[in-house]
Amino acid sequence: MSKPTPIWTLTCLALTLTLTLLLILSLSIHAIASEEDELGDLEELLAIDEEAEAEGQGGSRTTEAADVVSKAQRIVIELNSENTRRVIDGNEFVLVLGYAFWCVRSAEMMPKFAETANALKETGSPLLLAKIDAERYPKAASALGIKGFPTLLLFVNGTSQAYNGGFSVEELVIWARKRTGVPVIRLSSVDETKEFTANYRTFLVGLFETYEGTDYEEFRKAAVADNEIQFVETSDIEVARVLYPDLKSPNQFLGIVKSEPEKYVAFEEHFEKDKILNFLEYNKLPLVNVLTELNSVKVYSGPVKLQVFVFAEADEFKNIRSTLQEVAAKFKSKVMLIYVDIKEDNLAKPFLTLFGLEESDEAVIVAAFDNKANSKYLLESDPTPSNLENFCLGLERGTLSQYYKSQPIPDNNVAVVRTVVGKTFDDVVLKSSQNVRLEVHAPWCIKCEEMSKQVEKLAKHFKGLNDLIIAKIDASVNEHPKLQVDD
Repeated sequence: MSKPTPIWTLTCLALTLTLTLLLILSLSIHAIASEEDELGDLEELLAIDEEAEAEGQGGSRTTEAADVVSKAQRIVIELNSENTRRVIDGNEFVLVLGYAFWCVRSAEMMPKFAETANALKETGSPLLLAKIDAERYPKAASALGIKGFPTLLLFVNGTSQAYNGGFSVEELVIWARKRTGVPVIRLSSVDETKEFTANYRTFLVGLFETYEGTDYEEFRKAAVADNEIQFVETSDIEVARVLYPDLKSPNQFLGIVKSEPEKYVAFEEHFEKDKILNFLEYNKLPLVNVLTELNSVKVYSGPVKLQVFVFAEADEFKNIRSTLQEVAAKFKSKVMLIYVDIKEDNLAKPFLTLFGLEESDEAVIVAAFDNKANSKYLLESDPTPSNLENFCLGLERGTLSQYYKSQPIPDNNVAVVRTVVGKTFDDVVLKSSQNVRLEVHAPWCIKCEEMSKQVEKLAKHFKGLNDLIIAKIDASVNEHPKLQVDD
């Protein structure tokens, strides 16, 4: 065997020395990092979802949106059994997202939460955002007060507050900033105003000669009390006109700006906190609300209790949207119009079932609810603009006939047990000159099945009596105001 050459020996020695130095350097860096972790430098913690991490190993991001989310995920702390208490107690403001990997709404919420973290960091917000897998760390999650998914909680000096804002990135940012001491954004230049309008779709603008006085104080109080709308103030008329181009007067002014056909609405009452908040309640939502799982609570709990629902597929909605907006504008603050994608079973089916229309093949279904009177109505004519308008007018005036579900009228007058439906309840039961023994049943009722057999026997036994009708009605698909069933 030949001996190694001097050059090969020197190369090996150099390589060994290099590897040794790299190993020492690596260990030193690891030791420094560990020491910093022990000192609790939480701002340097990185929390990257396993999925995002895998994508990062697989190659570069393909879109700018993916880059934003990836960057944002790195500034959200991942809580666990070890660090949860330290993070909560060691920071003045912490917004925590409790999630579960199998929860669909958690999956929808995660990227929005990450983008919110990124947006807040750019504003210099002191708020720290953290998330915890409540399935993996149930004790830590339970100790924070997380009981469902997704759950958002704000911790201020270790004390939790329930989240009660909206669920878009813009709404999350607004709520977080208001709760951490920035209820109003002050704008002084046209350039920063243009940047503001690029980031906010809905906001309330106040123009004041000076930032003092009773009116201004009421404006500030309303800003603190409101959870959803970004308040912005200025004393510069040019800035105000960038925010609210419809501004006619250089005097003190207040108005809401929205990204829809009804873009500008001016406040025309005295500057009082409650009046400003009431103005927002009636004007913050679009003329036609598109129902989603995230905004459903906001829509249902609004001050307008007369609500018209339009069920249609997305393409059909595009065709009728302008018509709906025109009708909605005429009944603003009195009747709320809501669009529901008929293909979204979780949203549409519960409503359609109330009308017995869950299997309907109609392209457009229009229904209404009076949430104060707990009554429902159905537009049974074509949804033309004039029919829609008359339907809303009747709902407002209380002149519509309530809708009750009913199966088609059956032809069973000679049956041993007659079937009654909603449409025949008056004639067969209430107005009949004969005595009526009525069985009320439902297909899912276990006890009803046995009772129906006994009723059938009873009907056969008394078949010859001319003054007795034995009948049955399926209360799951038939309704009548006189038919009140508890069990």
